[in-house]
Amino acid sequence: MTTKKLGRQTVAFAAPPVIAGYASVVGKKEGEGPLSESFDLINQDDSFGERSWEKAESAMQRLALQTALDKAELAPSGLDVLFAGDLLNQCIASSFAVRGQDVPFLGLYGACSTMAEGLALAAMTLDGGFGDWAAAVASSHFCSAERQYRTPLEYGGQRTPTAQWTVTGAGSVVLGREGNGPRVTHATIGKVVDKGIQDANNMGAAMAPAACDTLAAHFSDTGLRPSDYDLIVTGDLGELGKAIVLDLFRSDGIELGNYDDCGVMIFDLPGQDVHCGGSGCGCSATVLCGYLLGGMKAGRWKRVLFCGTGALLSPTSTLQGESIPGICHAVALSTEKGA
Repeated sequence: MTTKKLGRQTVAFAAPPVIAGYASVVGKKEGEGPLSESFDLINQDDSFGERSWEKAESAMQRLALQTALDKAELAPSGLDVLFAGDLLNQCIASSFAVRGQDVPFLGLYGACSTMAEGLALAAMTLDGGFGDWAAAVASSHFCSAERQYRTPLEYGGQRTPTAQWTVTGAGSVVLGREGNGPRVTHATIGKVVDKGIQDANNMGAAMAPAACDTLAAHFSDTGLRPSDYDLIVTGDLGELGKAIVLDLFRSDGIELGNYDDCGVMIFDLPGQDVHCGGSGCGCSATVLCGYLLGGMKAGRWKRVLFCGTGALLSPTSTLQGESIPGICHAVALSTEKGA
């Protein structure tokens, strides 16, 4: 009996699916950041022409998915399955975005790790022979997230130094069984890790241990080393969470010289007053579907390890004084043939 499983948590794809199309849609603040040139669409109106922030988030998902499909030269009806998720209760941004479209749909909730989770599941679907085309979409909106997790913007509450700024954006990837482009070669499914952090305004510290756990599992399962990748990216730990990851690996005698974090990359931290950086499902989704995949297409990197991180809290769990569980899923991407 053959198996595609490596170690405890990692899958090695026998026929690595191809990223045939990808797209990123962001709001005004994200368009003013250092990665502005990598985004497909920057809307100066964060309402995206809608009457509520939640509807605006659905609009971003529709735009990102359609743009990625256009690049892949595929109609929505050509998709065998769409994996989509967001931060809102019952993932309404995703399900409302898909209504009226002829697409088989599976909704996901992995908090800010949703893009990596969707990408891993889409790759498994195609490599398993359960379809020819699959897509993953994830989004977040600053205003809808603030209303749900903290306080409405009108309240004018002060942000703590460890707080992060929820990215207004959506990213989409279309995967095919054949074609040209970066391929998904491995996926490492993370475990829920909880180190007792209770501060909902310090999600970087809550998620960093999960990122370290998944990275360690990936390297153990595959036999690869950090230096085998041109770039290792988490998302979105922010400045504090990134520093914790570096410290934890350094304590094990490992220097991650090729490591960065989407929450640090997407904003000019001191210039845009976002405190510890970006967060939200849309953070890693837009960085992946803009800067990272664009860089791979341009030949800047051949092998990238994309590690989506999520804080699995809810407003209810925070009010009940619960600690914040973290999760991280890692997806390996390569432009090398036979990788």
